[in-house]
Amino acid sequence: MCALRLTMRRLKKEALEPVENVKPTRKRQRTCEKDEEPTGADLPTPYHTFCEPANVAYLRTHLLSWYDLEKRELPWRTLALREPDVNIRTYAVWVSEIMLQQTQVATVMDYYIKWMKRWPTVSDLAAATLEEVNQMWAGLGYYSRGKRLHEGAKKVVSELGGQMPDTVDELLRQLPGVGRYTAAAIGSIALGQVTGAVDGNVIRVLCRMRAIGADCTSSAVTEALWALANTLVDRKRPGDFNQAMMELGARVCTPKRPLCEQCPVRSQCHSYRKVQAKLEQNSKRLLGKMDTKPAKLPDIEDCSADGLCPLCPREPWDEELGAQNFPRKPAKKPPRLERTLTCVLTRRGERGEEEFLLMQRPNKGLLAGLWEFPSLLLEEEERSEKKHKTALCTHLGKHLRAPLIDCSLQYVGEVLHIFSHIHQIYMVYALHLGDAEAPPPTGDLRWISRPALQEAAVSTGVKKIVKLYESASLQKERNSPDATRQKDDDKKRPRGTKKGKLKTSSRSNKQLSLSSFFRTTKQEPC
Repeated sequence: MCALRLTMRRLKKEALEPVENVKPTRKRQRTCEKDEEPTGADLPTPYHTFCEPANVAYLRTHLLSWYDLEKRELPWRTLALREPDVNIRTYAVWVSEIMLQQTQVATVMDYYIKWMKRWPTVSDLAAATLEEVNQMWAGLGYYSRGKRLHEGAKKVVSELGGQMPDTVDELLRQLPGVGRYTAAAIGSIALGQVTGAVDGNVIRVLCRMRAIGADCTSSAVTEALWALANTLVDRKRPGDFNQAMMELGARVCTPKRPLCEQCPVRSQCHSYRKVQAKLEQNSKRLLGKMDTKPAKLPDIEDCSADGLCPLCPREPWDEELGAQNFPRKPAKKPPRLERTLTCVLTRRGERGEEEFLLMQRPNKGLLAGLWEFPSLLLEEEERSEKKHKTALCTHLGKHLRAPLIDCSLQYVGEVLHIFSHIHQIYMVYALHLGDAEAPPPTGDLRWISRPALQEAAVSTGVKKIVKLYESASLQKERNSPDATRQKDDDKKRPRGTKKGKLKTSSRSNKQLSLSSFFRTTKQEPC
């Protein structure tokens, strides 16, 4: 086994170019000068890596050919290809990568276009206020990302002379919120640096290709995947190769129901080969052409570490899952449930329109710096509406600097808003304030009209609360005494029915036709 490992390493050393960060070039064609092993953890057996240079060359060629034909036209990709200014190009890719963190491409596109139109350079973003950034980010989720972008832009302008970092290491060190993947993605796409990039899509692709079934969040698997990515990345087109891997994971090698028959590199995939071998076995068994004892899977080797491999799965192969056996993730911790008392405080504005009172959240923590309705997190499972009102009135009184009577609060309903780790239930109450009760706007208090609220830096949860409040207000208007009287008057008012027309006609001197007479008689009840 030791001899096998040494042989494989020697072949890999001779045939594959190593990965190291290079200076940025527009053509993205500079290759490595030193001849050394790629950095990363040593893989236990050749089964989990690419040892044959021909296989690596095949994967690069076929994957990039597929990408050239099938890639989606995305605004950040277009900008990265056409923008000659390396500083703007790096900034633009940085913005896109931060926006795409845990957010779907379709959701990001409109936000990205608006963002780049308003702040086309890092200096433009640095000159903006955090309030403006939060307002632009509203609805995109994970709001700390926008804050970090803003902080990073200010740092680039104040400490780096307005020049974006130009290496992976510098991106990682200088920009807040930029981790290993983001730095590698920016470096390869914008700067042409030869480095792999491992995101969620790439994890799934590589785990299936090399049958890596251990916990994909473990350090052993993480380092193995980065070593694989650095081995495979194309030296002439590192940015395109990394984006091709991500595209493959997003559109073909999907989490559920992967489209294996459409995969351009399925011949290099252990999972695909194993699925096909299982199908062949089952087919032979059904046709009676197979012994009772199953034969060894055709054309598929196994890991030879004898159960000691840190990358092999601990669970047996599940035929129903097929390729979805890889990767294996640990069970997610269930999200915690939180209940929050929220009050929609309104007043009559100077122009007669309804205005809402908003409060700004702290600059750290969940939804940092955003605006919301006055709220109070419930510490205990208290279901009593009276106690809710009392607690909410006490909380509001501190901010309004005036005592409130709990009976003046009107219960509206509940709103469920799901964060990644929290199921938040807003228990919504409403209160209309007179001029004497309405507090003046201050640093953390703001009165805002309904149209302005739609454009403000508020979360999606706040917009859900507004929708519930307006729906309840409309229902209340329909059930008001004036509305009820109007309904009664409408019922008493004679309607122009066919019967009414016939009666009116019968009072006149006009004679009904014979057909009309029988039709009228037939429609009357027996």
